[in-house]
Amino acid sequence: MTSRERILAAIGHKLPDKVPVDLSATPSSGISAIAYSNLINHISRPDLPVHIYDVVQQLAQPDITILDMFGSDVLDIGRTFNDLPSDWYPIKMVNGAKALYPKWFHPVNQNDGSFNTFDDDGKRVLSRMPAGATFFDQTWFPFVDGYPSDYKNLDAEMNRIMWSRHVHSPWDHAGEPDFWQKLREKTLLLRQTTDKALLVVCGCNLFEWGTFLRRMDNFLMDLLCDQDNVEKLLDELMKRHLATLEKVCDSVGDIVDIIRFGDDLGMTQGPFMAPEIYRKLFKPRHKILCDYVKSHSKMHTFIHSCGSIALLMPDLIDAGIEIFNPVQTNSSGMDPAFLKKEFGKQCTFWGGGIETVGTLNDGPVEKIRDQVLQRMEIFSRDGGFVFNTVHNILPDVPPENIIAMFDAVKEFNRR
Repeated sequence: MTSRERILAAIGHKLPDKVPVDLSATPSSGISAIAYSNLINHISRPDLPVHIYDVVQQLAQPDITILDMFGSDVLDIGRTFNDLPSDWYPIKMVNGAKALYPKWFHPVNQNDGSFNTFDDDGKRVLSRMPAGATFFDQTWFPFVDGYPSDYKNLDAEMNRIMWSRHVHSPWDHAGEPDFWQKLREKTLLLRQTTDKALLVVCGCNLFEWGTFLRRMDNFLMDLLCDQDNVEKLLDELMKRHLATLEKVCDSVGDIVDIIRFGDDLGMTQGPFMAPEIYRKLFKPRHKILCDYVKSHSKMHTFIHSCGSIALLMPDLIDAGIEIFNPVQTNSSGMDPAFLKKEFGKQCTFWGGGIETVGTLNDGPVEKIRDQVLQRMEIFSRDGGFVFNTVHNILPDVPPENIIAMFDAVKEFNRR
């Protein structure tokens, strides 16, 4: 099987020749730039650049040789952009190692060692990476004091949110007049030159945009106490999401295999909201998004949602979600055997292969091997599984542990 055939077989609940693997096809299945830098030095490849393509989370875009080394079967089409040396400039990470930022991203170093990003006027702080930290935090919430009377300025306010303002490729080029043509041309070339499955990250967040605009505490209260305003905001977001989906489907819907949505709906102890609230406010809109994709493209629907979402999964599946990531198995109700038994015939699990915190970062390698083999045994039965860590590989993960993880994957796949 080719990598693409392997991924599609798993999504179709057919047994592929081996369990497919993902490394860095999404900004929630990737690797910290620090961890990646340590890894390439450990394997004597310091010649490879460390491109920090997701500047908010400080994630690396691994070189294709590294993806091939670890058997990754899927690529993000965003990697076809920013492909020239002139698209990047050198920086030093918090650990002193060299890396590269996209040429458009210029955070400002503060006297206390932190880095800030600013609005166009250079005064309002939009995000901040504290001294010694390894990712940026949002600091500007435009609707923190209340909903606006109208949404004529919503696009401008959304563009002040770090997740939009400092978005990863290909969306950092979305404002260019020939973007959609370039996206198709570059994706066609990528499909012709690789047998890996192709994925496009498309956001379409709903709950999360509420938290980005109103701040988490306010928006959680709104879900209970101000649903009229929540629905007005969600309807405005849907207008924008559907307009983007139309362009994505027209541009690459016939040549990309998977479209990735995002909406963190869970905490470690359970969902952020009761299932009844999800069904009223979010499920109908998720269904509209999924229905549009299925009627206008060949792409499979993928959602990234952290936390304990088992209570919401029946409704998400009913809305049209086919693939779940990161499968946060250390959360309440997210035991691997339970998830596979309850939902394994209805969806694909893209993640859950090893705990990023508590196993992959700590080891020892024997524990890493045991957990990988156990998880693969559970999740891979009858297809419906793509091996991936529970979220991104974090900065403190030693390179030896990353290698031990992928060695265990190869061991399972040789059986």
